[in-house]
Amino acid sequence: MEKLFTRIANWVAHITGLPLTFAVCCLIVVVWAVSGPFFNFSDTWQLVINTGTTIITFLMVFLIQNTQNRDGAAIQAKLDELIRVSEGHNHFIGIEHLTESEVEEIRDKCERAASRHDEQIATMAAKKAVAQKRGSRKKAA
Repeated sequence: MEKLFTRIANWVAHITGLPLTFAVCCLIVVVWAVSGPFFNFSDTWQLVINTGTTIITFLMVFLIQNTQNRDGAAIQAKLDELIRVSEGHNHFIGIEHLTESEVEEIRDKCERAASRHDEQIATMAAKKAVAQKRGSRKKAA
């Protein structure tokens, strides 16, 4: 059942993302709007478009959520593998299961560490530039 749903969700996501599908939907809305005078803009005429769009929106919410869940899980698995095989810290693997405040705390720590690292690089670059200037002055003298 899960594989069938995944195949259907992927197919629907692919079809609904095509420009032709968008054009067909626009055409349906135009035809509906143009048909208004023939139906005296009745309640039934309005109910047709409202019901159709409501049903499609209701079903698409679940398909989109399913696709996003799978894509997110796949990206996490790929990132976890990159962390695992690299020099990254393995304690980052699985942090997507933490609470929002816990993840925010980790982000803050990472940003502070990156800032300290940037400051160290800037200091080293400044020292190197000063040393090069001193070296070039000694050569000129």
